[in-house]
Amino acid sequence: MPKAYAYTRNGGPETEAFIERDRPRPGPGQLLVAVRAAGVNPVDWKLRNGFRRPGAPEPELPAVFGSEVAGVVAELGPGVTGFAVGDAVFGNPVAGGYAEYTLLPVPVAAHKPAGLSFADAATLPVAGATAYDGVRQLDLPAGATLLVTGVGGGVGVAVAQIARAFGIKVVGTASEGKKEFVEALGAVHVPSAGDGLAERVRAAAPDGVDAVFDLVGGEVLETVAALVDDRTKLITAADPPTAARLGGSPVRRARTAAVLDEVARLVVGGELRPFVTATFPLERAPEALRAVEDGHARGKVVIEVAP
Repeated sequence: MPKAYAYTRNGGPETEAFIERDRPRPGPGQLLVAVRAAGVNPVDWKLRNGFRRPGAPEPELPAVFGSEVAGVVAELGPGVTGFAVGDAVFGNPVAGGYAEYTLLPVPVAAHKPAGLSFADAATLPVAGATAYDGVRQLDLPAGATLLVTGVGGGVGVAVAQIARAFGIKVVGTASEGKKEFVEALGAVHVPSAGDGLAERVRAAAPDGVDAVFDLVGGEVLETVAALVDDRTKLITAADPPTAARLGGSPVRRARTAAVLDEVARLVVGGELRPFVTATFPLERAPEALRAVEDGHARGKVVIEVAP
């Protein structure tokens, strides 16, 4: 039977286990996909810990990890058009991504361009699309300055590159150990550790910042919010309650195939590099998740599934 990696109850890593499950059956408007790669994101372990998106139902346990995949269409659900068995696709699964097979709803599934690897494609439905949606939401003109907190992670790496593709200057906070990595993105690095963060940002951007794209939340978000007067230019993908209290807002996700097509175009065109810095086979999914949960990963971590 097909294998998958799941959590069996809310809690820590001790709740995780490999499971065997029947091959999913695609319903109307769904694709059955043989997974070739799955992106690993902080939300994966946060869901295991009990986090729920607004309006989301309680998961059916065991719940398979993963919310972005790339793979090959193995079966079409009733009424599906525009796709065929054998097509290479990527998108947001409804049945988890750390698995040999999963289901993709057609509205959030896109054809993978030939010039895009499965591993790179698997980083786009969450990290790449969140970055794209947020940069579009901020609607900054060319020449504006954007502060990105947590710029060294998967979403931050995409934000920095997409913003620069739109002619926006980027200042990013990250640990000292990620300085060279951040500068390689074309961003100005600001050390994230220790007191005086606001002062360090002001020194790096003496003309001020026009917007904040937060990927950290908490005290960091509280601190950097004071750097932007127009709170419509304060968005977060990490801490919506704090952002709302400060007059900001969460990243508004479009969750459409059109956005997936656009971020794929940016990758193929050389304007966006996914920066997959570590890959693990499905059998080592626990290590992949720990790499992200520990907070030390640079760029994106991907789980690869053998055909």
